[in-house]
Amino acid sequence: MRDPLTALRDALGRDPMSPWRRRLRRLIRPAWLAPFRTTPLSSYWGLDRGTPVDRYYVERFLAENSRDIRGRVVELQDTQYTDRFGAGVERRDVLDINPGNPAATIVADLTAAEGVPANSFDCFVLTQTLQFIYDVRAAVTQVHRMLRPGGVVLATVPSVSRIAPVYGLERDYWRFTPASCRVLFGDVFGGDGVTVRGYGNVRTTTAFLSGLAYEELSRGDLDAEDEYFPLIVAIRAVKH
Repeated sequence: MRDPLTALRDALGRDPMSPWRRRLRRLIRPAWLAPFRTTPLSSYWGLDRGTPVDRYYVERFLAENSRDIRGRVVELQDTQYTDRFGAGVERRDVLDINPGNPAATIVADLTAAEGVPANSFDCFVLTQTLQFIYDVRAAVTQVHRMLRPGGVVLATVPSVSRIAPVYGLERDYWRFTPASCRVLFGDVFGGDGVTVRGYGNVRTTTAFLSGLAYEELSRGDLDAEDEYFPLIVAIRAVKH
C-alpha cells in the first residue's frame, strides 16, 4: 500500500483537475456550504479544489526535518519528497510491493522485507501509508532493521481522515493518535529515540473532512495547533 493521493493520481494518469477547473470547482461549491452538507465538497480530499489540507502538514514536517533526508534515502512508490526536501542525498531508492512500478529499485512487502539487507539506509521517508498496513508493528520493525545505526525514519499517519475511496472499504485499517505512535515506534526504536508531534486543529480537521483545499484556509487557520485535534501525527525516530 502507498499514499492514497499518489495512488489516486496514478489511477487518473494526471491531477484530476487543471488549475482553472479547480478554481471553478471552488466557485460552484463554495466553502461556506460545507457545514450544511451531509456529503463532502470533494470526494478526493480537496484535490479537485486545490491541495489537500493534510499535505500542508506533511510537507511542513518534512521541511522542518530536511536535514535528516541525506545519504542513502528510501521512499515508497516514488522519490517526490526526497527530491523536494532532501539535502546531501547520495542515493535515492524506491520501495514498492508492485513490480510493475518502473521507479522501484526495491520490490518488497514492507511487512516482510527480509530480502532487503539490514543497515542499508540513512533515511526512510514514510508518509501517509501505515494506515493501509494491517500489521503495522511488523512494518515499523522492518523499517528499523533496514536503517543504518543513526538512521532516521520520518513518518506521518492520519489521525482523522475519510476512508480512502481509491482502496475501497476493505483495506483502510487504522487511524492514529500521538499516544499510539509513541508506543508503536517507542517499542521498536526505544522511547528516547522517538519524537512525536500532532499537527492541526478543529478548523483544519473539519475542513479536511469536508473536502476543502488548504488554499481555502488562512495561514492562521493552518498554523494554529491544538493537541486535542490533530489532523496528522508525525514521527521522527532514530535507530541507536
